[in-house]
Amino acid sequence: MTAHQRAAVAALTALAPVSWGTTYVVTTEFLPPDRPLFTALVRALPAGLLLLAVARVLPRGAWWWMAAVLGALNIGAFFPLLFLSAYRLPGGLAAVVGSAGPLLVLGLSALLLGRRPALRDVLAGAVAAFGVSMVVLKAAGALDTLGVTAAFTATASMSAGTVLTQKWGRPEGVGPLALTGWQLTAGGLTIAPLAFLLEGAPPTLDAGAAGGYAYLALVNTAIAYCLWFRGIGRLTATQATLLGPLSPLTAAVLGWAVLGESLTALQLLGMALAFGATVAGQLPRRTEPTARLRAGSQPSGSTSGCVNRTGLPRERA
Repeated sequence: MTAHQRAAVAALTALAPVSWGTTYVVTTEFLPPDRPLFTALVRALPAGLLLLAVARVLPRGAWWWMAAVLGALNIGAFFPLLFLSAYRLPGGLAAVVGSAGPLLVLGLSALLLGRRPALRDVLAGAVAAFGVSMVVLKAAGALDTLGVTAAFTATASMSAGTVLTQKWGRPEGVGPLALTGWQLTAGGLTIAPLAFLLEGAPPTLDAGAAGGYAYLALVNTAIAYCLWFRGIGRLTATQATLLGPLSPLTAAVLGWAVLGESLTALQLLGMALAFGATVAGQLPRRTEPTARLRAGSQPSGSTSGCVNRTGLPRERA
């Protein structure tokens, strides 16, 4: 993959965490309060069913259980645990724990992919986590054990899903849109019984809430995860996960621009550090092959198989 192609892939993949960074503003401004499981369900299941209807490709053979595992890790466990930690932890601590994802991915890549962590990647992950902590962490009292556990488990779940997604690739003739649909559907079906058991019937929605949920399902989830899983097939797992800090950084900028929250000099410094580490994580390694064609993946120079000219998802094998 050339430097220009790598930059293009990284830029498209970065749109996913940037989109996820809008979740807080949408949730606080438009959605009913205290319904984290219902919100997670609406984000995952409708988006997954929509992508399945568009792609018209179902798993075959071992991919039934592989898609179920990926869906449980990347969606089914990650969404509820993420919301639980956000509700129980103060001052953005959940985002700080989540920013440890690149370091977890480095360890899991060594274990599952046989890739020895590079010192530069370790330093980039540590600087990104430190920078995010400067942006979102505020003074707080005693930490909530359940919240911290949920945040770490969510991060570990997504990290494991990211590494396994790269390890397993995609089946022959299957594009990122179908793979995303499989995972979102499997994850949504995992969340559904918990949502109805713990939160009861769905809440009454006004026009703002309906629009917010539609945005979360289509843009924030269907398109964003399509771009994310496409990027994992072309970047290394470490490069992809080092784009993750863009999510809390986006949330902080929107909090300042939309919600009127202040940004201090320390927070701006933290944003610069985290963004710099994210960019450094995308630079090519000296030993990285010039082409990384995985089984079932598209050539690295091809266009995105996630959206067409109308902005709606499409399948591209």
